[in-house]
Amino acid sequence: MPVQSLEAELGRFVGSVAEPPRVARYAVNEAMIRNWVEAHDDHNPVYVDREAARATGRPDVVCPPAMVSTWVMAGYRRHREVQRLRAEGAVEDFAYSRLMNMLDEAGYTSVVATNVEQEYLRELHPGDHVTARFTIEAISPFKRTALGEGCFVTLLKEYLNSDGDLLVKERFRLLRFAPDSREEAV
Repeated sequence: MPVQSLEAELGRFVGSVAEPPRVARYAVNEAMIRNWVEAHDDHNPVYVDREAARATGRPDVVCPPAMVSTWVMAGYRRHREVQRLRAEGAVEDFAYSRLMNMLDEAGYTSVVATNVEQEYLRELHPGDHVTARFTIEAISPFKRTALGEGCFVTLLKEYLNSDGDLLVKERFRLLRFAPDSREEAV
């Protein structure tokens, strides 16, 4: 398929819900917060010390903002589900999976995450349950990069708490490229 035709096809995905909302398996909790801050060597006391959090005007400890995506990560269970679907001859029928399949079929099989932008709007507290919504926000025209010819796909991720309050807006951008086109890159 010529690049211009492919770009037109890909453009139809912009604004689509990428996949169903992801709902956290577990409520935000102090044990996981403590594990995260210890793993990241983060010494901010408002994450683990109630009195320190209250001294800043907060009602209790808060979750580190950068931890928001960990609550909705599917981990290996998602991999197993996709493998099961493939074994049954089925595929996921979400806009994002259709988009990735279209790029795969056109030879744009390699991927690299290029950047993430996050805007923190509210704090997350123990007991909150996180839900994430994903939208395909943008797909760039094809261009030559140092990795090869490809396009940038931007996902808008919105994380909400139990009350439906928007916590974080995140733009996650990746490059899908044809690995064998690198020699031709300028």
